[in-house]
Amino acid sequence: MTDAQGPDPTTLGRADSWEGVRVVVAGFGASGAAATDNLLFLGASVTALAEDVAPDLLERAELLETLGARIELHAGATGRLPEDADLLVVSPGFRPDAALVVQALDRGLPVWGEAELAWRLRDPASPAPWLCVTGTNGKTTTVQMLDSILRAAGLRSVAAGNVGLPLTEAVMDPEAYDVLAVELSSFQLHYADTLAAESAVVLNVAEDHLDWYDDAAGLGGMAAYAADKGRIYEGVSGACVYNVADPVTEELVMEADVVEGARAIGFTLGMPGVGMLGLVEDLLVDRAFIEERQTSAAELCSVADLASSAPHFVADALAAAALARAHGISRSAVRDGLRSFTPDHHRIEAVAERDGIAWVDDSKASNPHAAAASLSAYEHVVWVAGGLAKGASFDDLVTRWGPSLRAAVLIGRDRDVIADALSRHAPDVPVILVDSGDTDGVDGGGAGAPRALMDRVVAAAAEVARPGDTVLLAPGCASMDQFADYGARGDAFAAAVRARIGEDTD
Repeated sequence: MTDAQGPDPTTLGRADSWEGVRVVVAGFGASGAAATDNLLFLGASVTALAEDVAPDLLERAELLETLGARIELHAGATGRLPEDADLLVVSPGFRPDAALVVQALDRGLPVWGEAELAWRLRDPASPAPWLCVTGTNGKTTTVQMLDSILRAAGLRSVAAGNVGLPLTEAVMDPEAYDVLAVELSSFQLHYADTLAAESAVVLNVAEDHLDWYDDAAGLGGMAAYAADKGRIYEGVSGACVYNVADPVTEELVMEADVVEGARAIGFTLGMPGVGMLGLVEDLLVDRAFIEERQTSAAELCSVADLASSAPHFVADALAAAALARAHGISRSAVRDGLRSFTPDHHRIEAVAERDGIAWVDDSKASNPHAAAASLSAYEHVVWVAGGLAKGASFDDLVTRWGPSLRAAVLIGRDRDVIADALSRHAPDVPVILVDSGDTDGVDGGGAGAPRALMDRVVAAAAEVARPGDTVLLAPGCASMDQFADYGARGDAFAAAVRARIGEDTD
């Protein structure tokens, strides 16, 4: 820290001048660019550092430079923290042992994520409440469902955070929102100290991102990952919503420091107890936010009203409904919002059906827990899986769902991790390994390489699939070893399927 240190940023908010505060923003994705933009607007001096940046943000970088930001986007840019920094705002990809983070903490500087910055920049005259969602899987779907419900109730809402609008843009909008539906990752929560949701949910906690929480590097492993998820309950004043089927989520509620009067609300795919939302036959019902909850439950909607009857999709709907009901939303608005909601592409998306075989794209299932949820929706599956496992194990998944597998078609760098689990726990399941080939992958082969890979995957799956089977792309892994992202992986799969069955429209 230098003698010419600027004002203390921890004392400042939206109504204060940030002139003289020197902020370093690490990372220049959507959240980093938004943080840079809004800090400049408030008068701060901003330096944005990133190793690389998506081409579509280069124009924004040039604009922010003309407004006074110093922007360095090159290899090695994030290796050293400027000497005169007063505050570090980090993008989610920066681990706690990243050079910039370590240097900032060694100097006694505050380290915030963009979510923490946004929380501090809320309009003091009309601070829209945050309804927050985290979990290993289902976050985006739940937040989008929640936003749909809030809009159906006539509120000005937006899905923000880890999905949709960056939070700093949402809170700095001149036209204030009534409420925000906020998705938060464990990374964002790690760097959030004062954020306090009105109501919040942890949907589930399962192995994921263990590369970020590397236990061998002293970053805490699974326990640290769960603890960061649990931060979402800190300071809740309305409802802490938890998953009855996942005891870890209820434990996180019990450990949280909440405002007196906050309620613990469970959601379940079974018959709900008092203080829960759940299912009664094919109805989603509320037994938490009605006066007669000791003796009865109130209908919200039917499973048939939802875009999918897959168990994890229904669970997400119950979680979204619980947050909405905690905010005072009517049952009719919950029903209307859920009825009108359509999930994004690559989430249990039906691609085609031919000769009694269904082809389903769930490329968003990028960890074992998500893949297991997807597998639970189908009776007989040809499973397409593989990619970057991020340190996760597939033993529990294979033990539980191995009997439903007709075969497994495996791709990607960590396909042997899945193959080994299958050999130990489901040795009778045929395993087909599809090589990427000399010209496939993100780093070579051009735009057609991922499609060529998926052509071979689909051909292999078609050879083993029988009438009544579902060929399911639920990789259980990240995609970046062979595809630009999970969307590109799903697109390549869908195109290969349509070409195989004669429905290619190219």
